[in-house]
Parts: sequence; structure tokens; C-alpha cells
Amino acid sequence: MTETSRHITLADIARRLGISKTAVSKALRDHPDIGAQTKARVRQIAAELGYTPNFIARNLSSRRSHTIGLVVPKIAHSFFADAVEAIHATASENGYEIIMAVSQEDAETEALHLQTLLSMRVDGLLVSVTQQTRSSHAFEPVRRRGIPLVFFDRVLDGLGFSRVVTDDVSGALNAVHHLLQQGYSRIAHIGGFGWTSIGRDRLSGYRLAFEKAGRAVDERLIVLGGFGQSDGARGLQTLLESGAAPQAVFTATYPVALGVLEAACECGLCVPRDIDLIAFGGSAYNRFVSPSLTYVDQPAQEIGSRAMQLLLQEIQEPETHSEQRVVIPTTLVLCETANANPNPRAST
Repeated sequence: MTETSRHITLADIARRLGISKTAVSKALRDHPDIGAQTKARVRQIAAELGYTPNFIARNLSSRRSHTIGLVVPKIAHSFFADAVEAIHATASENGYEIIMAVSQEDAETEALHLQTLLSMRVDGLLVSVTQQTRSSHAFEPVRRRGIPLVFFDRVLDGLGFSRVVTDDVSGALNAVHHLLQQGYSRIAHIGGFGWTSIGRDRLSGYRLAFEKAGRAVDERLIVLGGFGQSDGARGLQTLLESGAAPQAVFTATYPVALGVLEAACECGLCVPRDIDLIAFGGSAYNRFVSPSLTYVDQPAQEIGSRAMQLLLQEIQEPETHSEQRVVIPTTLVLCETANANPNPRAST
């Protein structure tokens, strides 16, 4: 068997150079016991032979793997794409690798990913839960084994894990307050499931805006059912078919808003003239959408970076660990919708 037909080991490099495996290992780790010339020669031969570290062996001989497990519900979503980019950058700066798994909004898949990542001996976990996740059962093994875990964006309560989240209540409150100031009264909310943290909190902000304005909420204008584009289209169809046609819609996510925009066009409604629209969360592609949507800005990269920093702190200082809750503020970004509409339809 030739060297190119199997995995190259430290022994192969040591044999080529006539030095010990220990010396090779130290050289690759930049240990001060090894001289600069030897380190350079070891790295040269390692590159020539195509050597890659055996992480499984390293995990068995070390308490840390320098890997982080990351579980997200979607990747084709600008929020998660931006958050993952920041997580990866922060991990890399600190000498960690990311092993990412996508649950596709399925709780069973999420549970399987957690099992797999634990079996790979990751040092910690970053998780944003699915829209189906109601039970904490899949996370109990993580808690029992004392593996650091930080939730971000979508969280589960009662497990003692830290989280980094957007100020969902205030963000939703500000968005709906803005619509009320524009003169709208029939403002619908097309939101996610109430058992999810973001679905619950964004609905709470919607209700709070009416409460602060001294107005009653029309329960017919609340449609819950998911965070995707199809959910937005279906939600608007439900509102129109029920006879509770809204003047404006506040959506739980940007993809939901795109679904509302699509359905409105199919129904012959003009946005924002016939029906206005604000989304929670934006997208880098918003400038290409016509009309561009006013949105509550979630600083996804800051959320990802802060979550990674918090997890590293818990990994490196386990004795000082206590549950932390980091809340990132939002801002309302005015674009072509929900922006000084001069003639909102008359209230009824």
C-alpha cells in the first residue's frame, strides 16, 4: 500500500525525517521545544504527503476537539445566512471549526443532528430551534452531560442554557405603532406558531402596540401558521376569504412578507396603495423587491458573533458559567411600504 492510498499519519512524517512522532506532533503544534528549522521541515513534508490531523484521535487524547456544533432551521434565509457567516468568522478567529447541520424546520431531524454532534464530541453547541420544536426532550442529554449550549434567535425556556436574541417584543411594537401613526386601524398580523419564542414575542409586541394606543385588537386579523413565504401567501388568502380585509399587514418574518406581496399581486391588489406591509427582519435583496419593504432590522451578524463569543466563554470558563440572556435591540428601516402613505383606506 502506497502513502497516497491511505491516510498519512505522524509516523509517516517522522519516518521520512528520521525523528520521533512526538517531535513531529510538537512541530505541527508550534511547540517551543522544537526549533524553527525543524518546524519548517515538518510542515513541508506534511504538505507534500497531504497530511491532515486525525480529529477523532485528537478528541480521544484531549478534553477538547476545538469544534462547535451548529444547528439551524434554514440556510436559504438571509437572517441565518448572515448569522452563520458571523459565527464561522468568530469561531475561526478563536481556533475553532464549525460543524453545521440544517434541521429544515423538522423537530425529529433536529434531534438526530444533536445526537450526531454529541457523538462527534463537539466542545459546544449553537442552536436555533425549528418551528415544530415544542419539547425539550432532545436537549436533555446535552444538559445532563454538561455540554455548553447557547440558543440564538429561536430559543427553548427552562433548560438553563444561555441565549442571544433580538428584542422581538419591542421590534414588533415599534412596527405596529408606526402603522397606527400612518392612520391604519385594520392592521393584520401574519405570524409564526405561538409555541415558538419569536412567534409568541412578536405577537405580544403586536398586541402591545394596540394596548398602548388604547385600541382593541380585532382577533380576526391574526393568522398564525409558519415563517415561510408560502405561509405568508396562505395567510393573506385566509384574511381575504374571511371578509376581514386588512389595510396593512405586519408579518413575523421577511419571507412571510414576500408571500403576502406575491398573494396580493395575484389578487390584483397593489402594495402599498391597496394594502400596506411591514416585515420583521430584512434581506440584502430588499432593494431589488418592488416595492421595497419597510422592515424591522435584526442585526444577524451581531447576533451570530455574540452567540459564538458567549459559547466560547462558557467552554473556556466552565466554573464561572451561569445562564445569560443577551438581548439585541432592533431598528425600523423605512423603505417604500408603510412610509407616509397619504391616503390610508377609511377605518371601519
